[in-house]
Amino acid sequence: MESPKGRTSPLMVSSPFASPNIGLLLRRRILEWTQDTETEPLICIHVCGKIFQLHKDPLVAKCGYFNKSLQNSSEVQKFDNFPGGSESFELAILFTYNYPLSLDPFNVPTLRCAADFLEMTEEFHPSNLIERCDLYLNQVVLQNWDDTLIVLQKCVPLVPVSEELLIVSRCVESLAFMACMEILDPERRNETYEVIPLQRVTGRNWNCGIVKGIAGRDLWIRDLIALPFEFFKRIIGALRRQGMKEKYVGPVIMFYANKWILSKKTLEYWEETSKENGIEDAKIRVSAILEGVIDLILVREKVGSTVPVAFYFALLSRSLSLKLSVEYKTKLDEIIVSVLHLARVDDFLFGSNQEVETMEKIVKKYILINGEKEFNLKTPSCDLSVVADLWDEYLMQIAKENILKFERFVQLIEIIPSINRESHDNLYGAITTLLLENPNLSNEEKASLCNHLTCQKLSHQTCIQAVQNDQMPIRLIVQALFIQQLHTHQTLKDCTDSFRYTTELTGTGTFTPKSTSPYGKGPICPPSSSLSNRDYESASFRIQALEKEIVTLKQSLRCKNDQGEVKACRVSGRNPFGQVRGCIGFNSISQRKCGSRILKIFKRIGLLGKGKRKR
Repeated sequence: MESPKGRTSPLMVSSPFASPNIGLLLRRRILEWTQDTETEPLICIHVCGKIFQLHKDPLVAKCGYFNKSLQNSSEVQKFDNFPGGSESFELAILFTYNYPLSLDPFNVPTLRCAADFLEMTEEFHPSNLIERCDLYLNQVVLQNWDDTLIVLQKCVPLVPVSEELLIVSRCVESLAFMACMEILDPERRNETYEVIPLQRVTGRNWNCGIVKGIAGRDLWIRDLIALPFEFFKRIIGALRRQGMKEKYVGPVIMFYANKWILSKKTLEYWEETSKENGIEDAKIRVSAILEGVIDLILVREKVGSTVPVAFYFALLSRSLSLKLSVEYKTKLDEIIVSVLHLARVDDFLFGSNQEVETMEKIVKKYILINGEKEFNLKTPSCDLSVVADLWDEYLMQIAKENILKFERFVQLIEIIPSINRESHDNLYGAITTLLLENPNLSNEEKASLCNHLTCQKLSHQTCIQAVQNDQMPIRLIVQALFIQQLHTHQTLKDCTDSFRYTTELTGTGTFTPKSTSPYGKGPICPPSSSLSNRDYESASFRIQALEKEIVTLKQSLRCKNDQGEVKACRVSGRNPFGQVRGCIGFNSISQRKCGSRILKIFKRIGLLGKGKRKR
């Protein structure tokens, strides 16, 4: 069986072997028959508006249909829906006049359909047209990729007759088999050759031009995606039945969708070629193909590993301008939900309220589905925190575009439950961006916005940024300073415990780190560093002095607050997830200076160990 490798595309319009004028050949053959038998053509047949005067004997000898209908009469016969039209009828009749027909991939499907209509079987004549066409199909056409593809293309106007005669089915199964053989080609397996290279589109924004170039790299893929969708759908089913892996089937579906759904050139072509209402007609055609492609995509856990996730978001973006049914919109949403944790923020839809609402709906559905799984399994889900970070990063991009009102932005923040946010760094970035883009927000609005931040979930660097951020309320700055102090105490405690534990075991005055830093992944001190007892005691005295200075600054803040220089409000309550919140409203410039001094103290505490180790 010949594979599609090393040749040009076979999709030609007409047969290179066909006679230039079949009608002229038939007229000559009728004239010769009249002269040889000295009989006149008395049978009048109308086929698709064309009239034929034929002899009765050859028709009755090879055609079961005429054998029955013309046995005792010579009535006029009319065929308005003859398969293949008048041209295929002329070819079949030439065969009845003993003309040596030359079969080829271009005429065999129409001849096979015409022969079936006229009942040209072995019952009426040996080696009749049906048998000859079937032999040619099985022994020649279905053994060759190009010939099979040509026959399948020629079957398009012959449906449903070509379907009933199983011509289409046999071509589909043959193409699927040869495609599987192309994947398993031993020459390719021995080479460092990737059958369908997707690395150029993985981790990038969707680019129709790049994907088109990859699809054209293998001719068998280029041929399959040029087929009408009904045939393409059946070939995909045949590929899966014959065992082709999904890592090959998925990209073929992706290439087809890129050509017929996502490509703007295809849409423009349909708009130009449509006779009436070109834009709407083109959208209807694209919508039908998109619904078919959605049916072909398998929704399962590993769906995102076969094709880039950006492809699914490209389909989602395209669907917003089409008229999909509710059923297929839901199916497409389910596909996106199944790969959402594998996406990048650049894959998300930006630019309009409709796109934001679409993303909101998908994230809500993801949280609902995976939240229930997490509750049932009673184990935290890493995917939920990944999606939470993605959503917060998405909010940061939305805040830069400044297309939403303040209340709407708060609603989008509340989509993700606080318990599913392991880190609030991206949320802090989104809130900071919104405050910078909207400098006229009131203090109450700023405070309500920052209530969604939990300082315990901010990284060390983000805490430092929050303390130095003039846009943040003083409440948040004080909370960040407090968290810094807690971390400092924990660091000192870990250092002390480790030192005492090591001293007791070894009897030496060296310090061997045991714990890890709350801000990093490594130990608090490098393994090679060591502190003597005298150095350690000196560092402890210095740290105590710094802590006293922190207490003094706190008392200073409290005194200024009592004197009425700054209004303070303490609000305690619980959010829907059971977390206690506190609110202290400081707006004084002097208190910001105090906050900066406290931050400097924390930095000095953090650098204290490093200074000692350098000595």
